Amino acid sequence: MAAPTRARSEVPGPRGRRNPSAPLPGGDPRRVPRPAVGVGPFLLASLAAVAALLCTYLFFVRTTTGQYIDESALVEATELYGAAGKASLRFLDFLPALSVALALGALGYAALVRRRWAASAVALAAALCANLATQLLKNDVLTRPYRGIETYMENSLPSGHTTLAASAAAAVFLVASPRWRPLVAFAGGTYAVATGVSTLVNQWHRPADVVSAFLVVAVFMAPAAWLVLRTGMGWNVWDGFGRHVGSSRLWLALPTAAGLAAAGVAVVALVRIAPLAGREVSTTNYFWAGLAFIVISGYLVAVGASWLMAHASRSGR
Repeated sequence: MAAPTRARSEVPGPRGRRNPSAPLPGGDPRRVPRPAVGVGPFLLASLAAVAALLCTYLFFVRTTTGQYIDESALVEATELYGAAGKASLRFLDFLPALSVALALGALGYAALVRRRWAASAVALAAALCANLATQLLKNDVLTRPYRGIETYMENSLPSGHTTLAASAAAAVFLVASPRWRPLVAFAGGTYAVATGVSTLVNQWHRPADVVSAFLVVAVFMAPAAWLVLRTGMGWNVWDGFGRHVGSSRLWLALPTAAGLAAAGVAVVALVRIAPLAGREVSTTNYFWAGLAFIVISGYLVAVGASWLMAHASRSGR
């Protein structure tokens, strides 16, 4: 009787080397193990958001110039209040329920259908922490001193509505498949920016309040992103931009273009009110500059998140 033949994967190659046709550990002959995701870039992003949040507060709340700029944008919003204001007000009325429904729907799908339990739990915890931090900062930590500017003296930084919208969008972004994340980042960033602009148009919040909300969300979502990648390395893999409609570079180009256009609007508005001879009296220039500030910061956070996650979840092939 002939001796039993060993399995193909057990047949040694020449001179005792592994048979090149045998599968690698893990079953996929094309894939090599990926190194662990480093926490450094995510911590750096979180610390940068903390620094930006502190600078925003110190300038726009603690200084006379900053208060004047911020308050002027809020006052000038009355010039545009009309059909746009009424539409954005209706949007804000539905915003809390809409944000919670979107976030819970996406997290529930990711956990129950895609089996991404850890990612869903991390994203939910980060969103809750961001909203709790916003309320603590606004009501118990940060104060608004009187600097000679006629304004509502209660501190309103950061914006609670904007934090809710941005954290819901960020939670969906974290549990999305890597190939869909660039598109989700653009859509979520647009949703958050629209929320911030609506609070300004309706005179609920100053521009700095909105920008600070974006930064609070970034503070918590950056380390949460690392945890999602670290605990879900099996599904957090992709082959780069352009391989899928959801990962097209268009989703980076669009927010970048919007940010650059907003920067141009801000420059024009600020030049018109610069302290030079013959400057014109501002009627809406501060408003447009503040709106541009919101658009730039919101899309900057979205593009940064998309790029950081794409780089960290690159394929190990």
